[in-house]
Amino acid sequence: MSHQFHPTVLREYDIRGIIGETLGPDDARAIGRGFATLLKRAGGSRVAVGYDGRVSSPTLEHALVEGLNASGCDVVRIGMGPTPMLYYAEASAEDVDGGIQITGSHNPANYNGFKMVFQGRPFFGADILKIGEMAAAGDWIDGGGSHETRDVVDAYIDALMKPFDGLPAAEMANLSKLRIGWDAGNGAAGPCLEKLVARMPGEHFTLFTEVDGTFPNHHPDPTEEKNLVDLKALVAEKGLDFGVAFDGDGDRIGAIDGTGRVIWGDQLLMIYAEDLLKHLPGSTIIADVKASRALYDSVAAHGGQPLMWKTGHSLIKSKMKETGSPLAGEMSGHVFFADQYYGYDDALYGGVRLILASARLGKSVTELRSAMPDMINTPEMRFQVDESRKFAVIDEVKERLAGSPDDVNATDGVRVTNADGWWLLRASNTQDVLVARAESDSEAGLERLMAQIDGQLAESGLERGPQAGH
Repeated sequence: MSHQFHPTVLREYDIRGIIGETLGPDDARAIGRGFATLLKRAGGSRVAVGYDGRVSSPTLEHALVEGLNASGCDVVRIGMGPTPMLYYAEASAEDVDGGIQITGSHNPANYNGFKMVFQGRPFFGADILKIGEMAAAGDWIDGGGSHETRDVVDAYIDALMKPFDGLPAAEMANLSKLRIGWDAGNGAAGPCLEKLVARMPGEHFTLFTEVDGTFPNHHPDPTEEKNLVDLKALVAEKGLDFGVAFDGDGDRIGAIDGTGRVIWGDQLLMIYAEDLLKHLPGSTIIADVKASRALYDSVAAHGGQPLMWKTGHSLIKSKMKETGSPLAGEMSGHVFFADQYYGYDDALYGGVRLILASARLGKSVTELRSAMPDMINTPEMRFQVDESRKFAVIDEVKERLAGSPDDVNATDGVRVTNADGWWLLRASNTQDVLVARAESDSEAGLERLMAQIDGQLAESGLERGPQAGH
């Protein structure tokens, strides 16, 4: 027996495809067989499996469990829920050695995929390619495994509520006055969110908590402002303190303040870091290369050690483990808390920590947002470049900038800082696109930075043409 995956499916951070075109039950079965074989060879034997609210998820879950069992792993089925609930099941249970969540994340309804954890570490990059090689060769252990169902929802909500334990009376009083809006976007986090807000102090208003894999109200991606329209309307209509939104599988957070201003991923991280550095001074705080200079400056100003790292949730998690960092985040809304939590990206926990930061810092979320410097930045610009050229172009830019007086950071692509601000050019790990971004404190400065990007592209025979979608 062997299996060939569609060439587009095995990606840098996860496995993802279009149902009925590039991804189906046979792929799920092969993933199960490969993952179980690797886990057995590493001395593990039991895998937790969860799935999101997409229409195709139960079918893929059934086939995945068959594959895991066929290569000798026992399976703990935790059912439908957000990706962080699967991470929780894997991290908190002593008898579980790995975890797989079936999820299409923030992609359109006809997509689905798999996010994996292997003996407590992210499973990505070379690990995912290995699954493909093993499938092609039929290199699988044959065995027989069992499966059981385990309800972890209440234990997971208990873990989310833990930061409220033992708070001083004054802070609890602040919390009980808060009025907060939540938008689950018909994603997998909805039912857990309803249980969570029922137990939290304050007054809570929820939108779209019923799981619907067709996403009838809006696309579940809180990093695009157009998907926050309903939440903005709720916050305005009820006069709420702030609003929180989730992506389709609950591992990315979006937020708005009481006036409807978006609080972007790096701005949320500024708030979390200011709160955390009060009780863990000197901590290393990690952010990706797309984050604002204002974030790195703010971390340093509050006594932390800012560290710029590569974009990609698996890469950031690995760097956190290596440096012992208690907090990290990405522009995309993945925020990772190892302080009083397990170190994975959990948007529900991010919501809890935003509430607590506001109470502990004694400032409203709107005040915290207002205190941030007004930077002028571009959205993430993505443009198609041939797969065979994308990394080569970045290398050419690096070579040309070798003697530059500007500060050139090559952690992930090229990030160039000068008097006008900074610009970034990097190759996407998951698509045939280059990604550009720039930030300045003036429109004129931003124009000069964009001219530098365009100049570098022109020297490599490219232009910033039509924008590619994600």
